[in-house]
Amino acid sequence: MYFLALETPGGHLQAEILCKTHRVSQQVFGRILALTVPAVPIVVAAAILASAAILPAQSAEVHANPLHSDPTVREAYQDFYELDFPACIALLQKVQAAHPGDPNATTFVLEAEVFAELYRQDLLDTTFYANDGFLTGKHPTPEDSHVRDRIFGLEEQAERESEARLSRNPRDVDALYARGWARSLRSSYMAMVERSFSAAFHMALQAHSDEAKVLQIDPNYVDAKLVVGTYQYVIGALPWGFKLLFGFAGITGSKTRGMEMLHDDFARGPTTSAEAGTVIALFQRREAHYQDAISVIRTLEAKYPRDFLFRLEEANLRKDAGEGMAAVTAYRNLLDEAAKPGYFPSSHMELAYFGLGEALSGQRHFAEAAQAYEQAAWAQGSGAELKRRSLVAAGKARDLNGERAQAVRDYQAAMASGSDTTQGEIARRLIKTPYREP
Repeated sequence: MYFLALETPGGHLQAEILCKTHRVSQQVFGRILALTVPAVPIVVAAAILASAAILPAQSAEVHANPLHSDPTVREAYQDFYELDFPACIALLQKVQAAHPGDPNATTFVLEAEVFAELYRQDLLDTTFYANDGFLTGKHPTPEDSHVRDRIFGLEEQAERESEARLSRNPRDVDALYARGWARSLRSSYMAMVERSFSAAFHMALQAHSDEAKVLQIDPNYVDAKLVVGTYQYVIGALPWGFKLLFGFAGITGSKTRGMEMLHDDFARGPTTSAEAGTVIALFQRREAHYQDAISVIRTLEAKYPRDFLFRLEEANLRKDAGEGMAAVTAYRNLLDEAAKPGYFPSSHMELAYFGLGEALSGQRHFAEAAQAYEQAAWAQGSGAELKRRSLVAAGKARDLNGERAQAVRDYQAAMASGSDTTQGEIARRLIKTPYREP
């Protein structure tokens, strides 16, 4: 994932415009909630648009760092897509030790560390990012200083290793690409965990610059199209007034061109194919093109049957598509399978319980919805933000079901988990006045 970077020849001016204009930076799809870049096939949970069949013919020639084809790297990323991060990290650390000074090897470890932490904190469910509340609200998460230091240390190491090679050959595309990845990963952590949007934004500007240079030097370095294609799409998707404003600063983009680049990466990218699909899926979900995403998710489930988040995403998409009880059934099936020892290498059942609550609430089954939300809140390992969201949602469902005393207890628990957060503030209001449907 990376925090969307906007950079053109007038780079300093654009950054100043975006940082000073809060409304604009929200519109840019989330400065884009640390948009998916490096390895989210799992993560930001995966809906991927079936595009390979409709792509125009592309050159078969693709360039990438040879390390991406290393058998140990491939084995590690199989673990990655199954959410078995400890096994993935152990293998990638062996690769890093065997390739000292190679920034790509260091970035592999960095990527796994970042997503292991995001998954631990329940920050990889697309539901969290499907609306702009992620950008505008207060959603503090507890930060593990040891994890942060390890992540930042790996990113700085990758930069040093890249720059050592670039000092000898400024056109070293492998080094440029690795530095861009490392910067994008750090910006994602800063945005999603620390919520340091301004600092993350500036880091992402540098990441985009690196990836754009890669494509200038070698247009067949397809993996780099992930960052650049996302940039093109987001600028092209802006409302007309913002595009006009950005146009004066030299910032231009095209949704069509952006999608072409993302689809090409999805079809041919040696290492970022699934990530490109995840970005496409997030765009499609926000644009309510659910069925396209569902059809591809099912393909991904067949490829990675032990990936909990792929299964979760199908249920999420069915819920958002208005499939009602079909979504409820999908969540319940997922929970039944996750309860079987060893069925998934890693599962966060609280995410499925929350989705089940959402689906049941949408069907006006408020008592069952409240129970599901409460199970999400009190599940072992439930992240701080998910816990608060679940408790507030449970309280609303209890209010709608005429269970005022239980609703107040849920609101109080949400406040106890973070009274100065967006959800804590909502809970405080609802303690005073029962929730009513809009």
